[in-house]
Amino acid sequence: MTSSAQTLTRRHMLSGAAGLAALGAGWIGAPRVASARQADNLARVDALIARMTIQEKAGQLNLLADPFRFRPQNVNPLDGQGDPARVTQMIREGTVGNLFNGIGADAGRRIQTIAVEESRLGIPLLFAADIIHGLKTVFPVPLAEAAAFDPDLAQRTARAAAVEGAASAVHQTYAPMVDVARDQRWGRVVEGAGEDVWLNEVLSAARVRGFQGERGLADRDALLATPKHFAAYSAAIAGMDYNTTDMSEATLRGVFLPPFKAAFEAGALSVMSGFNALNGVPVTGNPWLLTDILRDEWGFAGFVVSDYTSENELIAHGFAADGRDAARIALLAGVDMSMVSGLYLEHIPDLVAKGDVPLARVDQAVRRVLMTKAALGLFDNPYRGCDPRRERAVVGSKAHHDLAREAGVKSIVLLKNEGALLPLKPSGQKIALIGPFGDDVDNIFGPWTIWGDESRRVSLEAGFRAAMADAGDLVVVKGSEVEAELAGGIEAAVLAAGQADVVVLAIGESTRMSGEAQSRTEIDIPAPQRALAEAVAATGKPVVVLLRNGRALELAGPVKDAPAIVVTWFLGSEMGHAVADVVFGKVSPSGRLPVSFPHRSGQSPYSYDHRITGRPADNSLATQEYVARYRETTNTALYPFGHGLTYGAVTYGAVTPSETSLAWDGSVELSVSVTNTGDRAVEETVQLYIHDRVASLVQPGRRLRDVRKVTLAAGETKAAVFTLRRSQLEFIGGDGRPTVEPGVFNVWLTSSAQAGTPVTVRLAPPA
Repeated sequence: MTSSAQTLTRRHMLSGAAGLAALGAGWIGAPRVASARQADNLARVDALIARMTIQEKAGQLNLLADPFRFRPQNVNPLDGQGDPARVTQMIREGTVGNLFNGIGADAGRRIQTIAVEESRLGIPLLFAADIIHGLKTVFPVPLAEAAAFDPDLAQRTARAAAVEGAASAVHQTYAPMVDVARDQRWGRVVEGAGEDVWLNEVLSAARVRGFQGERGLADRDALLATPKHFAAYSAAIAGMDYNTTDMSEATLRGVFLPPFKAAFEAGALSVMSGFNALNGVPVTGNPWLLTDILRDEWGFAGFVVSDYTSENELIAHGFAADGRDAARIALLAGVDMSMVSGLYLEHIPDLVAKGDVPLARVDQAVRRVLMTKAALGLFDNPYRGCDPRRERAVVGSKAHHDLAREAGVKSIVLLKNEGALLPLKPSGQKIALIGPFGDDVDNIFGPWTIWGDESRRVSLEAGFRAAMADAGDLVVVKGSEVEAELAGGIEAAVLAAGQADVVVLAIGESTRMSGEAQSRTEIDIPAPQRALAEAVAATGKPVVVLLRNGRALELAGPVKDAPAIVVTWFLGSEMGHAVADVVFGKVSPSGRLPVSFPHRSGQSPYSYDHRITGRPADNSLATQEYVARYRETTNTALYPFGHGLTYGAVTYGAVTPSETSLAWDGSVELSVSVTNTGDRAVEETVQLYIHDRVASLVQPGRRLRDVRKVTLAAGETKAAVFTLRRSQLEFIGGDGRPTVEPGVFNVWLTSSAQAGTPVTVRLAPPA
């Protein structure tokens, strides 16, 4: 990265007319136009830019928190943004062009009227919001939904969220988060698709398509997607949120950039920069990322928005001297829109007047923002989403709640089921539902739910009672708080367990233990809940553990040893019903882990696709010296990526390739027979992994490249068939570019990242 680092340093230091000229005309060149509509939009936008004052231009790059439609507890008073009168005057003056985190059709119309009818140029506002996994109808957190391994489901839930948001006068969502997350200590694992690059890519594209729809951004149901956080934010050292990141260019390009590229190829026209520094350069001031890669390599035509005050944080990083310097650096690096800090509004006029930022760069940023507003149809219909009748008709609809229940069911992962303890009987079985989440409704939505309809939250207790023939067969006892003991709680739990046929132990993390700024040094069950589990296990009654979590967890003691363990995550509005559907056997579980559950917290960061070392361990628990392992555990997962059981009994046959040599421009068909020897219908997720046995860079032990869903009736056998092509064998080479090398590859068709026996396929050199 030597040349790139030199470019970074050069652009950081340049100021003044001579230095700016050295950046080159292409850096501020005209946008590419691909259609007559875009040409018309560009003409309209450039005519507006020609009429705008420098203050109005800075205003279009100024994003403030919405003081009109915030919940009172969420109003941020920074820079007077909690003052509706002040912001109203700013809209009239054209010094704010964008508001975020307010919803509501009627209020949206009133606010937009100020911009369109009372400002000098009548430029409509862009309304954005953090609609991460639903608006009023809350869907499973993204990590949970990733467990479905189902891009169609992800697209459908994003589409439903978009319909509700767009009907509530929102134009843009700050989602999806596409940060590949390998360190489970990091709290924001919950917002993404887990540790695998391929799964993040396919779900990133699916969610963008869902948010934006198939009929164009001007459609009334479209939300502009904003993949975040560009880039490598999730690789924070030690899993501590906001911490710096440090990595090779090959790792950056091979692991952390592909999901962003997939999002842009799916049509995303905005992107959010991260809080982190990458190899010593904060990404919000990083021209190599925001211009060289994003614009010059990938041809991204949309706009970059900073994360909450991240341009101001260049000062705390020690990368900018003051607010003026921070605004200069961020703008020159490629950040087009400033979130909340107000630095662009405050400093752009002076920066341009003194020649420290060229007017052409400001015009370029304004053009990108206005072209996106035009793509959203806001110049033709600034009041899109402002019809209260449509808002009432679509927000929280039955169809959306049915989808939330479906998504919840498909997100649940069965880790363990000794003695076929599950499914439970809906009648004739006395159940003790014990734990802090039994009757809880405050922790079912999960992190990043701002507007969920709290009146329609379904607790585990409510879901269980609805599923059971006799609600009197269910006893609910809290036992402990999430992170504190409860007076008399354990005694009451032991009494209830003793009188039950089976115990369902609902334990794990609260909403506040996952998400932004919720990094953990130990990713275990809190001590009061562990004590509760020990006391309940001592009764000798069979225990089903229901984990509520936003990350992979370390399991130990009676939790780990329970005969049945189910990962239920945070499933949203229909959580209670979704869990009951699986626990009582209405539906066989089908989810698979998108993150590896470690043996111990100290294994973090861990991912199944770690590179092989020169001294690999054999993964047994026998003592081995001078190999890559810990003293306390093997270098494996307790429950690996891709793992998940059903209520059937699925077996795999031998993998059969159509041929053992893959032509350079050809393909090989691989097939495996999958049999359900159980007595219940199931859905099996067959996974294709590859490993390059000899390469110019050390390769991971396995990499996921594709999946197939196979539905099997009791006793049924089907073939899962995959097509393998050269493109699936690529890796990022030492030069930072995709490469593929002829040679022998191991290929698995199997049930998880730690299962199966490979076959070999040889990639032939080009003819």
